[in-house]
Amino acid sequence: MKNNFTHLHTHSHYSLLTALPKIPDLVKTAKENGMKALALTDDGNMYATIEFYKECKKSDIKPIIGVDFYVAVRTRHDKQHGIDNRRSRLIMLAKNETGYKNLLKLVSKANLEGFYYKPRIDKELIEKYKDGLICISPHFAGEIAQALKVNNFEKAGEITDWYKKIFGDNFYFELTHHPEITGQIELKEKIIEFGKKNNVPIVATHDTYYLKKEDKKARDILMSIQTSGGGSYSGEHDNFSFINQEQAQEYFKNTPEAIENIQKIVDECNVEIDTDSWYFPEIEIPEKETYDSWLRKKTYEGIEKRGLTKTKEIEDRIEYELEIIKNKGYSSYFLIVSDLINHARST
Repeated sequence: MKNNFTHLHTHSHYSLLTALPKIPDLVKTAKENGMKALALTDDGNMYATIEFYKECKKSDIKPIIGVDFYVAVRTRHDKQHGIDNRRSRLIMLAKNETGYKNLLKLVSKANLEGFYYKPRIDKELIEKYKDGLICISPHFAGEIAQALKVNNFEKAGEITDWYKKIFGDNFYFELTHHPEITGQIELKEKIIEFGKKNNVPIVATHDTYYLKKEDKKARDILMSIQTSGGGSYSGEHDNFSFINQEQAQEYFKNTPEAIENIQKIVDECNVEIDTDSWYFPEIEIPEKETYDSWLRKKTYEGIEKRGLTKTKEIEDRIEYELEIIKNKGYSSYFLIVSDLINHARST
C-alpha cells in the first residue's frame, strides 16, 4: 500500500508578494486531491493561521501549523548592508500547544528584533524556542543545502550536527523534485547521500506557491512587483504548483522513505486551537475595581469631558450599552482599545 502524500511546505497569499493561493482555495484543492492533512508555512509570518485552521477543520482536513522562517547569516541583531541582507531559510512545524506558542514567539521576535529587509530569527532564538517543534532544513535555501551545493561538506556537517543536537529526532532534510531547474537533481542526490551518512531522515515536499501550473505567470508578475521589475526570480519552466498524489508518487518513487516520513510528521503534529473563546490581554486597573466597574466609571467621566449634561436619556443609554458589553464579556476589550487610543494621541 502506497503512503499518501501531504503538502508540508505550502504558501498562501499571506506570503506577501511571493505566493498566490487564498486559504479557501488551498484547502479545497487539498480536499479535492484526497489529502487528509495540510501544512501552511508562510514566509516569516502567521497571519493566516486562524483562518487556515478553521477552514481545514470545516473541510475535515488536519491542519498543520508552521512557518518558513528567514534565518540571519550572523545574529538577528546584525544589520550591516552587504552582509546581513543575505539569509537562509528554515521550516518549523508545531507538534503541540507548546510548539504553537513557540512559533508565535519566534515570529514576534523575528519582526521586533530581527527585521532587516525580512523578519529574521537566529540560532539563539532557535535553541531557546525549540520545544514542541519539528525542524526541516529546506532543499533550496536551507543553510545546509547551500553548503552542499558548493561541495562544502565540512560546513554542512557542522551545521547538521548543531541542528541534530537541538532537535534530535525532530530534524529532517527536505527533498523536492525540480529537474527543470539547473543543478537541482545533482543537489537532490547530495542531500539524499548526506542524509544517509549523517543519519538525518529526508522528507518529501514541493514548496507550493500557486495551485495550477498556468498560475506561474501571475506569480512571476507578483515577484516582479516585489523586485520593482528587476532581478532574476524564476526560470521559464519552473513549477511550484500544488502537485497531486500521482505526481508525488512519481517524483519520489526512488525515495519511498521520503513519503513515509511525511506521515510520521503528520501523526506527530496535533495542535488544537480554541477558536470559540475570547482571550484579551490583561490591562491594569485600580485595586477593588473590576473591568465592568472601571469601564462604567470611565464612561461617566466622559460625559463631563465632552461637555455634556447628564440627563436621564443619556444615563439610560449608557446603562443599556454597558449591560450588553458586560453580558458579552467585552469590558476589558473596550478598556484596551481606549488605552491604545490614548497612547496614540499622547505620542
